[in-house]
Amino acid sequence: MPNVQTISNREVLFLAFASAIVTANAYYIHPIIRYVADSFGVSGGLVGVIPALNQVALAMGVLLLLPLGDRVNNGRLVAVCLTASVLALITMALAQSFVLFATASTVLGFFTITPYLLPAYVSKRVETKRLGHVTAMLTSGVIAGVQLSRVASGAIGEYLDWRAVYLIAAGLMAIAAIILPRTMQDQLEREPKQGPGYLALLGSLIGLARSNHRVIISGVIQGLNFGVFIATWLGISLHLTSPEMGYGSDLVGYLTLITMVSLLSTTYLGRLADKRGPERSRVFVALIQLFGISLYAVTGGVWWHLLIPILLTSLVGPMVDVTGRMTSLNKPSEIRTRLMSLYVAIMFIGGGLGSFAGTLAYDAGGWSGSVTLMISLTVIVSLLSIWQYLTSEERKG
Repeated sequence: MPNVQTISNREVLFLAFASAIVTANAYYIHPIIRYVADSFGVSGGLVGVIPALNQVALAMGVLLLLPLGDRVNNGRLVAVCLTASVLALITMALAQSFVLFATASTVLGFFTITPYLLPAYVSKRVETKRLGHVTAMLTSGVIAGVQLSRVASGAIGEYLDWRAVYLIAAGLMAIAAIILPRTMQDQLEREPKQGPGYLALLGSLIGLARSNHRVIISGVIQGLNFGVFIATWLGISLHLTSPEMGYGSDLVGYLTLITMVSLLSTTYLGRLADKRGPERSRVFVALIQLFGISLYAVTGGVWWHLLIPILLTSLVGPMVDVTGRMTSLNKPSEIRTRLMSLYVAIMFIGGGLGSFAGTLAYDAGGWSGSVTLMISLTVIVSLLSIWQYLTSEERKG
């Protein structure tokens, strides 16, 4: 294999920015979900199918497309996925029926794999001692995409129209489809890749899951954690824009600005995970998150009471993901993309379940129903994190 120049922090920062743009597509709907439901004449519970199918489709895309990263040129794979995303976003903006909108959203989810291809791509180009920090940088890009998408979507949906959100997103994707694949054309990527064929790669996932069960458990932990995140923001959106509260989607978007603190905390905690170990660090942040989520039980009547739990969970929540990813990114380079496929697929299945359960919980019990679901899932996240650390080599070492 030819020598490949180590990727710099500046280049990682650019890839993190690209991850933000692509990730944003799945989260524009959170502040405007009630407007979408009203536009198509469906209930708040039924509209939860849209983010749920998007997340499940993303899990399927990760399972079926991400393993190709170990076989084909990563830049070309990214180009195909981004082009498909542009077409799906345009369809969503122009759709006149709920079924067509949901179908296009599902297709969009299937091809939104780029942010989850990049960690394995970058991990092959950095020293092991930088892995936690670099993984945190890429995760921060994903976080930024989630946060900024909701701020922009809330404001655009309130003052223009929810369809304008998806037209603008299509334009951003078109730009990314031109620039990002060119950025990924390095010497290593030009070399023909040797190894098993596509079907063999897919078949190997079963064996990898069996031999790397701790990665699978990490995926389950993050799947539940992601479900909490989705259910929380769908609950906040439905609650604040309800007739009882009477706020607009712009307030939901503005509240997400608080979560920007995670952009500062995640890279710092990533370095902490490098020093203290990912599984011990995950226990620490999971317990703080449980405390923050529990505060939602005594908030909700006034919007500004939500600020403290949002702040606490934003500071530590993303680190559950960073520490979970580190369990797959410290494996041999030739299997990292496939392990990441398994991890991320499980994560988005959890997100899909959280999307649907979140809207159903709110329909059934209002804000109290949402909070009950959030706390229950976070308790399981904490218990699994503690159990995995207590049985880990990290603790024995």
